[in-house]
Amino acid sequence: MNLGRYVRRSAGHHPDAEAVVCGPVRLTYGELDDQSDRLASALCGLGLTRGDRVATLAANRAELVVTEVALYKAGLARAPVNARLGDAEVAHLLRESEAQVLLTDAGHLDTARAALPGTSVKTVIDYDGPGDLGPGYADTLAGSAAGPVDVDCDEQDVAVLHFTSGSTGRLKAAVQTYGNRLALMRKSVMNADTRIGPGERQILAGPVTHASGMPLMGVFFAGGCAIVLPHWDAEEFLATVQRERATHAFVVPTMINTVLALPNARDYDLSGLRQLIYGAAPMSPARIRAAWDLFGPVLSQGYGCGETTSGVLFLSTEDHRRAIDGEDEELLLSCGRPLAEADVLIVDETGAQVPDGAIGEIAVRGPDVVPGYHNEPALTAETFRDGWFLTGDLARRRSDGYVFIVDRRKDMIISGGFNIYAVEVEAVLHQHPDVYEAAVVGVPDDQWGEAVKAVVVPRDGAALTGAQLVAFCAERLARMKKPRSVDFVTALPHSPNGKIDRRAIREPYWAGAERRVH
Repeated sequence: MNLGRYVRRSAGHHPDAEAVVCGPVRLTYGELDDQSDRLASALCGLGLTRGDRVATLAANRAELVVTEVALYKAGLARAPVNARLGDAEVAHLLRESEAQVLLTDAGHLDTARAALPGTSVKTVIDYDGPGDLGPGYADTLAGSAAGPVDVDCDEQDVAVLHFTSGSTGRLKAAVQTYGNRLALMRKSVMNADTRIGPGERQILAGPVTHASGMPLMGVFFAGGCAIVLPHWDAEEFLATVQRERATHAFVVPTMINTVLALPNARDYDLSGLRQLIYGAAPMSPARIRAAWDLFGPVLSQGYGCGETTSGVLFLSTEDHRRAIDGEDEELLLSCGRPLAEADVLIVDETGAQVPDGAIGEIAVRGPDVVPGYHNEPALTAETFRDGWFLTGDLARRRSDGYVFIVDRRKDMIISGGFNIYAVEVEAVLHQHPDVYEAAVVGVPDDQWGEAVKAVVVPRDGAALTGAQLVAFCAERLARMKKPRSVDFVTALPHSPNGKIDRRAIREPYWAGAERRVH
């Protein structure tokens, strides 16, 4: 198998149709096919063979899309690095992935330079031109032979090392295989709400190295156009919908919140939009109704994660309509029903399915569920049991199949679509000499869904302020991980075994909230 064949096939069917739009760059299917072949050929020319790892570290740009297709064609494994991570985190990802090549941009050269020592990276390719770290992207393509590259792969071969925070606070990688990515492509085109065919144009608003890039191969398989936003700007998003006559868009709730806050949001022509899918975090019913009023009857919601290679539960536009029209208002609190080939159960601590209405953990199996974590056998054994992936989300199932999340077993915070783990932030807080004890929880936030809250016990006699702690964390963590607020207390609650009781700390902040995961 080779996923790149589907791009080549679409290029044969309509070579002059637009495949990718990102800022001023517009690539036809013929150009996407040719450029990805040239990059794949160049990477093979460096001595890379099937299964070798290639990392990317860059903000959204068309070249990232070309790179993804090229790696599929060459049978290589992609290690996408979140462009917002700090030097130490990037270095960790490069070491863990054992990447031999890094493709980066001018804005991340300093980070790359600091992160490279001690890694396996032998070649750095700069999307913005040659420099002290290595050759430029354009020169690399120009010096590469034209012609198709088609390395035959097995379904079990690693396609993507999808890094995300782990329960220990360190970054871990879900091993997405070529079979998983093929299943992702299938589910993208099986559902009428997510299929982007000829003449249809989907806006991908977040980083295409992660969740926002998941639909790409489905778009190319079906012959649609992917419109990649270079960065998020609420007004530019609306302008792009209008200018490009976008028919579909994929966003996170935080993005919708910023659009709703614009006083001139109704000045734009959004009539071409037929589907606005939100995911990566739930959205409050009040915000859903406001978005429905602005965008029209086009909303749908997806639930999934890196371990399930995108969505496995889906709340359709018709589900939204039924709720908003008063036929079944509870659906606005649901994350939907199983999508495509995914099996979803609500299970107890032994793995047995619980009765409808009872609370248990969401478990998923199917061809899109990854086999485990890279270099993490213990975590894999704990999280993947008898073919089922245990998500850590606690939920109940209604008799008609709709799933309702009520809490999370793990201490993960979802803020603006990013996964943040409490222990990682706590580890930094405890480095401050005036902090005696600290706990971090997610609290409701109208803009971000959840916000990082630090609850801190200062050392006796310390004159410590919240602003000082936020600044301290900002110097040591990626921006989205720092606390947005700090509360000072004289003591933290502990469980009988002596551990900090985060549930007790979190409870007062969520009292009265419509849903336990905002």
